[in-house]
Order: sequence, then C-alpha cells, then structure tokens
Amino acid sequence: MKYKVVLEPQKEGGYTVYVPSLPGCVSQGETTEEAMVNIREAIEVYLESLKARGISVPQIEEREVAV
Repeated sequence: MKYKVVLEPQKEGGYTVYVPSLPGCVSQGETTEEAMVNIREAIEVYLESLKARGISVPQIEEREVAV
C-alpha cells in the first residue's frame, strides 16, 4: 500500500512526518531521508497493531484543493 505523508521542518532542526490517513501515525528524523525511513517503520507498526486488535484501517478520503 502507498500512503501520503507530510514532512514538516522543525525550528530546532530535523523533521516531523505524519500520515494524514492514519491518525496518530507520527515520526521524526534529522534528515528527510531519516524521517522517511522512520515513518515507513511507524506505518508498519501502526498497521500491525490494528490487525492484532481486529480493527480495520481508517477509511479517510484525501483530495487536493487548488487555491
């Protein structure tokens, strides 16, 4: 599966990264590359946790808006 992620640079350095379609799935890294590796692991753990508890993946629809 593919998930869209959002990378946010932090004032103190590094990046926070989260998955809008997986509420609470957040990670961080000192570089964008590290943040992407970390969020991939976070997504895997998140999905494993849902499966272990018998909870289905949230069905959140994402769309783009031009402004």
